[in-house]
Formats: sequence, C-alpha cells, structure tokens
Amino acid sequence: MEYGFFEVFVGLTVLIIALYYYLTSNFDFWKTRKVAGPKPIPLFGNFKDIILGRIHIALQVAQFYNEFKNEPMVGIFAKSSPMLILRDMDLIKDVLIKDFHVFCDRGTFSSKKDPLNQNLVNLEHERWRPLRNKLSPVFSSGKLKEMFYLMVDCADHFERYVEKIAEKPTITECRELTAKFTTQTIGVCVFGLDTNAIADENSEFRRFGRAVFESSFGNILRRILRDFAPFLFELLGSLKFNSRMGFFVKSMTETMTYRRKNEVRRNDFMDLLLELQDQPEQMGNMDVNDRFLIGQAVVFFATGFETSALTISNVFYEVALNQDIQEKLRQDIETQLEKNDRKLTYDCIKSMTYLDKVIKGPRTLIQYHNP
Repeated sequence: MEYGFFEVFVGLTVLIIALYYYLTSNFDFWKTRKVAGPKPIPLFGNFKDIILGRIHIALQVAQFYNEFKNEPMVGIFAKSSPMLILRDMDLIKDVLIKDFHVFCDRGTFSSKKDPLNQNLVNLEHERWRPLRNKLSPVFSSGKLKEMFYLMVDCADHFERYVEKIAEKPTITECRELTAKFTTQTIGVCVFGLDTNAIADENSEFRRFGRAVFESSFGNILRRILRDFAPFLFELLGSLKFNSRMGFFVKSMTETMTYRRKNEVRRNDFMDLLLELQDQPEQMGNMDVNDRFLIGQAVVFFATGFETSALTISNVFYEVALNQDIQEKLRQDIETQLEKNDRKLTYDCIKSMTYLDKVIKGPRTLIQYHNP
C-alpha cells in the first residue's frame, strides 16, 4: 500500500503534535498551583544549559532564585519533572528538619548494578540513611583533632610551594593552586596516600580531580545518558566513568589490600570504610564489597577537595580586593598564634573568630562590623 505526500505529511504532523504534547503535558503543574517560575522548554525543561554543560547547576539555580525575589518558592522543571526552589526560611526548615522524612531522597539516578555509583550523593533514603550514620563519625571534632598534625604538614608544604611561586614573574591561577593543596590534604588525611599533588605538576590524583569536574564531551554525554536514558547508561558501563577512574580504583584497591594484610590502622576515612565490611548486618541490603567502598572514596575525594578549594580560592580573591579585611585577618591570626606560642593547633584555629567570619562570607562580616 502506497502513501501519498499528504498522508505522510499528516502522519508526521500528528506524530510531532503527540510528541510535543507528551513532552509538555506537565508544564502547567506549577501554574495551576499558582507557583511562579521561569518558562520551561520541551525536552529540557529549565535545565538546557545545565545538561549541555554551559553553566553550573548552582549558578543556574541562583539565577532562578534571584529572578523571583518576592516569591516564597520558585517552580522549575527538570525535563518534565516539577521541582521547587524554596526561598522562605520557614519552608526550608520544614523540608530539612520537620518533614525531612518526606523529602529525603537524593533526586539523582543510582545504579543498583554498579557499586561505584552507590554513594551518599546518589543513594535513595533506604540505603542512604544507614550509610550516612556509619560515615558521619569521620566528621567529628575528635577525628579532626587526630588528623590535624597531618593538615599542618600539608599546609607547611603548601606554604613553601607558594613562596617559590611568588618568586616567579608569572600569573598564578589560585583556583588550581588551592586545588593542589586540598587534593594533597584529602589524600594524606583521609586515605593515607601521598598524592604529591602540590609539587608534581603531573600528579595523577590532581589530573583525576580536574577530569571529574571538567565540561568535557565525555562528561556531558554521561550526564545526558544518565538523565534521559538511564537504561542505556546502565548498558554502556565503560562510558560511565572517566578514563582516569582506573588509576583511582587501583590506588584505593592497593591501599585496602595493604592495610588488611599488614593490619595497619590510621583512624582515618579508609579505616572507617574497611570497618563497614566487618559489620554487614548494619548496612541493610547493600553489598559492601571493595568496589562499593571505592565508590564512597571517589565521592569523598572529589567533593572534599573541590568544595574546599573553591572556598579557599574565593577567600584569596576577596581579601586581595579588600586590603583592610586582609590586614584585620592577619592581625587576628597573629594574635592567636602569639597566645599559643606560635604553634598552630586545632583549638588555636577554632579561636580565630575573624577568620571564621571571612570564610563564611560578606553577610557574617557585615554582622561582625555592625553588631
């Protein structure tokens, strides 16, 4: 049976209209509930630039947040799924505290077949909660005090490196500089590994850290597959990870093997991960194998060095622009060091109140200067 041009045209038109309706049928979700928000577009919702790697999700959400200053909440769409940006403090407290049991899932895809993907960022609440409870002790003040001497060693190394850099008549990218420091600190304090990230320009750990967050074609492709075709994301296992993931997995595997064989304990994050295998009954239905443990290490390493590096580099930038704040900060640090016989300790850092205000940002500084 042959179809003429008119029949084919009508068929394609109907197909396009049906597809458009399918992609936009949920776009009146917030409108009917009288919640303001930016206009979504088919297929992408409000996340087109995020999915295509043109803007970081934090910057995009900040734009939506600032665009609707007089609204208690902002309705947006991830593809066709409705999402809320809360601006009202009472609503935020309800979601994070009072009604947390209702809003507890992470909102991201978690592959149950891939242990490396089963981490605190991706897991649903049923598996996230026991894992979070087991990993939380690493953030206690006691643990930080035990590791503080290692942080000081890394800081001394970083200081010597910065002095050498300052002698050169070249422009220095502080974002890269601080990332080297935090990569080294996370490697030494958390995993007991000397990543050599500060002095070695070709450190594999630093190169791995860069690759995780860069807007490369591979990273964008993985993000698109994960969001739009999770079934295909599952099938193409080799595409899911950065090419440097093999180095990280190998390093973590060797470290775990060495510690088990030689019964080495450092009371760090790696020891805590190994303890999870000794208490499988407390981990519910999770298979706590080596790849699962490495999955936690990957996320801890990536998010640990990146967030700290960004914070420190932003502080560098702000104190460079505000010389008066820089001088007050220097005086605060010097005063506390003098009180502590010029020894940098955990308690000494805690006593540096102005340093705390500088790191927390402009709002706390304004409150400090205008009580």
